Amino acid sequence: MGLFSFFKSQPSGPSSVFPLEVDIHSHLIPGIDDGIQSIDEGLEILREMAGLGYRKVITTPHTMPEFYTNTPETINSGLEKMQKAIKKAELAIELEAATEYYLDETFIARLDNNEPLMTFGDNYVLFETGFINEPPFLKEATFKMTIKGYKPVYAHPERYLYLLENHQLLEEMVDRNVYFQLNLVALTGCYSKPIQKFAEKLIDKGLVSFVGTDCHNMAHIDLVKNATQLKYFKKLMELDLLNNTL
Repeated sequence: MGLFSFFKSQPSGPSSVFPLEVDIHSHLIPGIDDGIQSIDEGLEILREMAGLGYRKVITTPHTMPEFYTNTPETINSGLEKMQKAIKKAELAIELEAATEYYLDETFIARLDNNEPLMTFGDNYVLFETGFINEPPFLKEATFKMTIKGYKPVYAHPERYLYLLENHQLLEEMVDRNVYFQLNLVALTGCYSKPIQKFAEKLIDKGLVSFVGTDCHNMAHIDLVKNATQLKYFKKLMELDLLNNTL
């Protein structure tokens, strides 16, 4: 990971952030998952994100069998509509898309069948799991992604109870060169106090490589603004984060 300074001269206050210029986790394509449901809603959120200082948003709709059966075609079609709306509204922000893969046997099959995965940046792949129990495919999937040239990015690891309770697994994921993507809003305690404390622990250990808003709606933007006022936001920004390399 290259070393670079994240801090720039910015006015203080919750409505002007940020050292962070790129967001890598959000749900801002209308009607294809549990995120925004209209173009206008997306534009409102993106306008706020541009005001915070983001220059690019890499949005990541869910790809989750039985719930959100997205494909590159459905995602890119929605992306194109949003990009046209952004241009028409003259918003100073870029929108790209990848996806947040749910890790299960279907995902393993994608890897075994050599289906191209949707990536961002330098072949990064964002994935999530269930929150309670360690998925049986976790180690297999991260191994297969790596040998196929992908760089696995663990979406919001602070939210996984099985990871919180298993320090050995946490260390193994680090040893496997899995990148950790923290949800910025977790620092506010919006998920729970234990999740907030685990997020802070990941920051203290220097294990966070990416930060995401995981924005689904305008309420998440308000939480992002609140998070920037917390002491752990400053600690987070002092890490060797990779967002701004994208």
